[in-house]
Amino acid sequence: MSAGLHNGDPWAPRPDYQRTSWQTHNPQGVPAPSDPGAAGPLGPAGNPAGPRRAVAANGSVPDWARTHAQRRRRRGDIARFVLATLGGLGLIAVMAAVYITTDGSTPQILVAAVLAFLPLGLVLVAVRWIDRWEPEPISVQVAAFLWGAGVATVVSMIVNTTASQVAFEATGSENDAALFSAVVSAPIIEETTKGLGVLIIFLIWRRSFNGAVDGIVYASVVAAGFAFAENILYFVQYADSLAETFFLRGIASPFAHVTFTASTGLAIGSSARRRSPLAWLWLAPLGLTGAIILHAFWNGVVAAMPEFYFVVEVPFFLACVGLVLWLRWSERMTMRTRLSEYARAGWFDPAEVTMLTTNSGRAAARRWAWLRGPRAAQAMHEFQRAAAALAQLRQQAVDGHADADYGTTQAQLLRTVADCRATFLGTRR
Repeated sequence: MSAGLHNGDPWAPRPDYQRTSWQTHNPQGVPAPSDPGAAGPLGPAGNPAGPRRAVAANGSVPDWARTHAQRRRRRGDIARFVLATLGGLGLIAVMAAVYITTDGSTPQILVAAVLAFLPLGLVLVAVRWIDRWEPEPISVQVAAFLWGAGVATVVSMIVNTTASQVAFEATGSENDAALFSAVVSAPIIEETTKGLGVLIIFLIWRRSFNGAVDGIVYASVVAAGFAFAENILYFVQYADSLAETFFLRGIASPFAHVTFTASTGLAIGSSARRRSPLAWLWLAPLGLTGAIILHAFWNGVVAAMPEFYFVVEVPFFLACVGLVLWLRWSERMTMRTRLSEYARAGWFDPAEVTMLTTNSGRAAARRWAWLRGPRAAQAMHEFQRAAAALAQLRQQAVDGHADADYGTTQAQLLRTVADCRATFLGTRR
């Protein structure tokens, strides 16, 4: 477990390190630990921080940078509170509707809720697996879940019911009204409200988006919330055929809503890698269109001809799994590239980069740290988290989306990496 300590100085670059012309001329280039004014928390004695980085010679953060970060955190806190409150109120309204439908039958409601939790757990485990390289903030994921379970569900209930009633009055046929609701109004309004939640999260927490995988993660969480609330409604409504309903929704298609909305999330997440900050304006509608088409196909064609489930939907789902696997691999390779740039500047040992960008390496490092005690285990966890955040920060800069406090944030993450390394190696003074 080499830590990249050279000549007793944890901040010295490797002996063979030489700054490339790209790093020299790129204002976002990785600073060498011994550079004057580098973003590292500890420069050489007698070398004050230069104007290139927003960090003082002693590693302190300037007031303007602190204020900027504090304002951003406050905005995020307010947004989380608003989204969670709206979603929570919506979920309460959904449960109130369930209570009225069952005439206050608590056992029936509990059975429906327990059954709805089963596919939800499966989806959330899958989301956790997808998101383990660069985990998204739990608080934002909770807000996303509540948006899907509350806001998207309530709006969809109101609009779908209204659309079905209008269609019935226009056609006089209950079958035609039900078909219109299932194939037209439901896909449009449900995917729009779910996609809107993903878009709001993207616009507020754009710094947390590092590509398509993040978009899929948030879309999956929103869709999981929606499916959870909708499943409760269906399990109560079709209590007479509960076993069949649970099989169709909880076993045969637990990822249906996730797959639909993931199309929108994929497009929105991909826009984060575009140079234009307005790329979402044309990518989001493309993703939403795909989500609506997938949803309408499921509600119309698959419901009418179940054989399409096996010849179309199952292969399509497997193709989606393959796409996610490829995206995760691509994210891991991007992380390796960005951390390798820091390694060339002396901040990481190459062995650390390999450890940080492989599943087996990360797991082995955590086991090794755990054997050294709780402090070492926690330090290794923070080391891996900070390294992932550092790679994400640099990728944003490479994509042209560096914020004004890029240098300050980089310095803080590098300090965290160094402190955690010293802790789990036992070299902290």
